[in-house]
Amino acid sequence: MKVDNAVYPSAQTIQALAADTSGGPVAMVNLLKFRDRAVYKDGRSDEVSGVEAYMRYATEMRKIVERAGGRFLFSGRVNGLVIGEAEELWDVVAIVEYPSRAEFQRLVTSSAVQAIGVHREAGLAGQLLILTNSIGI
Repeated sequence: MKVDNAVYPSAQTIQALAADTSGGPVAMVNLLKFRDRAVYKDGRSDEVSGVEAYMRYATEMRKIVERAGGRFLFSGRVNGLVIGEAEELWDVVAIVEYPSRAEFQRLVTSSAVQAIGVHREAGLAGQLLILTNSIGI
């Protein structure tokens, strides 16, 4: 299995979300890997950890998501694997529910999210973002 951590989705992925008309809420499973130290592309000398930079983003993102009718369902540190193997584990798992795929796409491309994205980018070494919907188990 090939795994490629990234910081941003591809344009194709965002376009596919925008074109998807399926209704109902979706949950995004975030597998997050942080930098040891934040790296701001604008050159600011903010001496914070990657986690601290990302939390600046997450605190504001929660407000944006909740105003749009979404909610943060879970976040926790990754402590190890019980089944399977991986060369390197992610640092944190977070699950965020959005009212729909379209609302997710609208939010992540909004000027409000773009404005706080500098902290996300500074803090993340990479992530996987897994789109899910309920199957009623």
